[in-house]
Amino acid sequence: QVQLVESGGKLVQTGGSLRLSCAASGRTFSTYVLGWFRQAPGKEREFVAALHWSGGRIRYADSVKGRFTISRDNAKNTVYLQMNSLEPEDTAVYYCAAGPVVRYSDYDAVRSYNDWGQGTQVTVSS
Repeated sequence: QVQLVESGGKLVQTGGSLRLSCAASGRTFSTYVLGWFRQAPGKEREFVAALHWSGGRIRYADSVKGRFTISRDNAKNTVYLQMNSLEPEDTAVYYCAAGPVVRYSDYDAVRSYNDWGQGTQVTVSS
């Protein structure tokens, strides 16, 4: 049974930084893509970033390119999302997700992911 546990969300000021963590367990993720999504109140869940666990291929949403960095620690089975230059528009619940995504073009699709964490709240004050 796959478990994804996010942590690191909190209240920060505009321009600040945060690092989110996603501890993954329950299977071998070597053929999987691990992704970060976010959902603000009243909005649909949207793609943030994703990486292929063993291949290392990475994709970012245009809205976070240059500000956010996704990375992984194989030894800890953990995926990170380093978020810099945070803006109030980044306020949302951030979710970690895992799925056997084959095509790079599908990295940003919610339907590509089978397993989801419980989410961690990020609030950016203006």
